[in-house]
Amino acid sequence: MSAVTDSIHDSGNDSGNLIERRGVVRTYLEYGIAWSILKLFGLLPRQLALQAGYAVGALAHAVLPHLRRHAEANLRIAFPTMDEAERERIKRNVFRNLGRLLGEVTQFPKLNRDNLKKIVTYEGLEHYVNALNSGRGVILLTGHIGAWELSVFAHSINGYPMSFLKRNVDNPLVEQLGERYRSRFGNRSIDKKGSVREIIKTLKSGGVIGILADLNTSREEGVFCDFFGTPACTTAGIATLALRTGALVVPGYLLWDEAAQIHRLHFEPPVETIDTGNQKEDIQTNTARYTKVLENVIRRHPDQWLWIHRRWKTRPVGEPDIY
Repeated sequence: MSAVTDSIHDSGNDSGNLIERRGVVRTYLEYGIAWSILKLFGLLPRQLALQAGYAVGALAHAVLPHLRRHAEANLRIAFPTMDEAERERIKRNVFRNLGRLLGEVTQFPKLNRDNLKKIVTYEGLEHYVNALNSGRGVILLTGHIGAWELSVFAHSINGYPMSFLKRNVDNPLVEQLGERYRSRFGNRSIDKKGSVREIIKTLKSGGVIGILADLNTSREEGVFCDFFGTPACTTAGIATLALRTGALVVPGYLLWDEAAQIHRLHFEPPVETIDTGNQKEDIQTNTARYTKVLENVIRRHPDQWLWIHRRWKTRPVGEPDIY
């Protein structure tokens, strides 16, 4: 525990202050649970770690009814004609997918370029490489689809490290633990707060920024776009950055192939950025295009998306709360 304490002091006063606000006991308890799961599952062979992850996912499905309710509400919005049996299958598989993701993350310390080939294969890598070689900078358009944590990690193992935008978790010890797992092959996370200057610098130097663009956003940070036929408040950040820097927006996501028992890291051609000179309209138009790209892949693989998230939480003025 002393090593952890030292790391807090090394990271500055912010972590220490956050721990004091959250409570020392709570902070270390959460960290202890996260550390134990990662390390204990990490000792297992991969297949057993995946089975353990599936068990955790099944347990979460059983004991977290509010998440099941969120998934039910979302599926009714997105697929109003879907029968109850199919909705129930997808809900269960959402938790199974999260369990698989947990199992894979625990294996990160064991992965290298040789054994990764048995776990992850590429589709459309040329789209990513061509965009990277353009020197214009690349915004990786992605979402909470499949094993999203493994996608960035696997890509870095193969020699393509990137920066990615994320919101830090409230527990600084858990955040540091996750960062150690993610950054082994050069990946770098950027906290959403106060990140604009750093992101622009990275893109203008020809670098890559990964952005998860499928979560609910506040009215102040997003625009409303059609998502499965219902307006959803969506981050305007990708469109804003693409217009400002000229970076290419490349869709990419890691999908589980159940039949082949392998993850497929799939990249698509860049999404054309519409630039008419009217910034407000261009941000709206481009954000809607990115949202449709994500919707299309979710439609093809509905049991691998995060339906438990309250995607339609922010409503247009005057509309009632969905959840």
